[in-house]
Amino acid sequence: MDPKNTQGKHLSLEPSAGYDRKTIDYIQNAAAHGLYEIRGLGAKRALPHFDDLLFLGASLSRYPLEGYRERCVTKTILGTRYASKPVELDIPITIAGMSFGALSANVKESLGRAATAVGTSTTTGDGGMTNEERESSKILVYQCLPSRYGFNPDDLRRADAIEVVIGQGAKPGGGGMLLGQKINPRVAKMRTLPEGVDQRSASRHPDWTGPDDLTIKIQELREITNWEKPIYVKVGATRTFNDVKLAVHAGADVVVVDGMQGGTAATQTCFIENVGIPTLAAVRQAVDALEDLDMIGKVQLIVSGGIRSGADVAKALAMGADAVAIGQGILFALGCNSETYVQGGEHHSALADYEKLGTRPGYCHNCHTGKCPVGVTTQDPILEKRLEPDVGSKRVRNYLKTVNMELTTIARACGKQNVHHLEREDLVALTVEAAAMARIPLAGTQWIPGQEFGQR
Repeated sequence: MDPKNTQGKHLSLEPSAGYDRKTIDYIQNAAAHGLYEIRGLGAKRALPHFDDLLFLGASLSRYPLEGYRERCVTKTILGTRYASKPVELDIPITIAGMSFGALSANVKESLGRAATAVGTSTTTGDGGMTNEERESSKILVYQCLPSRYGFNPDDLRRADAIEVVIGQGAKPGGGGMLLGQKINPRVAKMRTLPEGVDQRSASRHPDWTGPDDLTIKIQELREITNWEKPIYVKVGATRTFNDVKLAVHAGADVVVVDGMQGGTAATQTCFIENVGIPTLAAVRQAVDALEDLDMIGKVQLIVSGGIRSGADVAKALAMGADAVAIGQGILFALGCNSETYVQGGEHHSALADYEKLGTRPGYCHNCHTGKCPVGVTTQDPILEKRLEPDVGSKRVRNYLKTVNMELTTIARACGKQNVHHLEREDLVALTVEAAAMARIPLAGTQWIPGQEFGQR
């Protein structure tokens, strides 16, 4: 029945474009509480993405490889510029930095086991290195963040590579957050913080103010590790062209570019949705910077931020990346947003716990609360047991193997014996926006927006 007012006239239910229901709810919540929203995971708005690119498979003009008989190489070497011991990976897919504190100790152990099983690396994140993570990880990247929480020179030497974090894709220009409900006694001790008190780390490193100081810091890190470890520099994607150039000039072996589709344990929603540039645009700018410096093949590029599948990995490599890092996809592989969790070999429903958080599986972004129904982003002693390392490591291992198989399937279909031979000429764009950002021709044409027709 159509809604009517008291005069019998039809009521208008047409929403305002500028003040839809979501916007009105935001304003009214802000007015009621005087607080901005904090949440986990990544941007929810639709953004130009790798989905907007397609591969041109081989046919007559290119010769495809037989998928189940011809080998496709996935070996990846990172840190060849200065390090005496570059990182050698079996696959170009790594696990992004996610801290103990944001994640439970069981999860960190699961990630280490899975990475070791498939021959790739995992990364510490903020807050230091746990013994579980180091012992389970064959290749471990140790992050140096502005907070310096848990930073330990002895752990630095135990790592296989060092990642200096300048910014994160979900919040470039902003510092990290770990709310008090996740700061249990162990986390507090590692970070030298009071228990149960919100932690908000600095947005910039305390001991430098620019790229010249970064050069000095990289030199210090090389000296303390005897020039063995590759030094990565991670930037949140904003002014990517200039940032990559400065990182290279400062002496980075590897540059990590994290687009705004990247996730976070906790930050302001206004950051997640409105700061940074999409990963698709950032990759192009990063590769342009390396080409401009004649550093392709000398400095490696890792891309992160919304990488989910083997197709995404293949497209990133075709655009010029040497490897990718996956964060949110790993969490979902562990069981994030699942209806059930496995404990003691049995499946248990988590629906009641989602209900307590006011959400449902598939919609949960409550990583910041420490009340993760499936035991992934929590420090609660009961909830964290819902993610057992045996179960978690198997799930992540299966996910990474699947992603890598998809990658090689696409590479073979494009006639490549090595995934690193994928190239921009293998791609076309579906939208004008994607074509302009990635500088890939619009499908069915040779047109790249912003360039003369036919120019590549």
